[in-house]
Amino acid sequence: MTVRDFVFDFGGVVFDWNPAAMVRSHFRDNWQGFESAEALGRAIFVHADWLAFDRGERTLLEVAEQTAHRLAIPQPTIHGLLAPIAEQLQPIGSTVALLQSLRERREAGEDLRLLFLSNMPAPFARTLEQRHAFIQWFDGGIFSADVRLLKPQAEIYQLLERRYRMKPGTTLFIDDHRPNVQTAAALGWQTLHLTDPVQLSKQVALL
Repeated sequence: MTVRDFVFDFGGVVFDWNPAAMVRSHFRDNWQGFESAEALGRAIFVHADWLAFDRGERTLLEVAEQTAHRLAIPQPTIHGLLAPIAEQLQPIGSTVALLQSLRERREAGEDLRLLFLSNMPAPFARTLEQRHAFIQWFDGGIFSADVRLLKPQAEIYQLLERRYRMKPGTTLFIDDHRPNVQTAAALGWQTLHLTDPVQLSKQVALL
């Protein structure tokens, strides 16, 4: 089926997102009573406190304070982990190459658009926009904190649809989190659950 609108998630698709690695680097084998870096990472990032930050309902300082209190970890330690995340996020080279290829096709006259749909705290979104020129290649998109909605809520997908007058049948949504992909599929979008970014170009070429 023809794809006109390519919709990319950011974390895990366009940018490397590895909470356990960030925790491992920051805490240096002191997991604060948790059994592993992965467990501590889940306690920090897979929690209502972090989701409220993603949704634009908490500031960085507030989420650092709440997380520190909840986990009994000093606030400066948690803040030191969270504050530089946007600067540390690295673009995934193979995905940027795919974006460049799609951009060239668009500039050659092909009817396609590059969009994004990302759960992202507002300060991180602004930093990424400033640091990475390739984000200007996108024709538009939505960061969760800017609209106070989160994937996998259907409302944020529907908002993207309305803003850009997308047609579900010619939309391809790429995300590394299965529940996010399932919502898109339920709305009639084509979907790709990404498990290996290196394979993304090949998977898109097969569509």
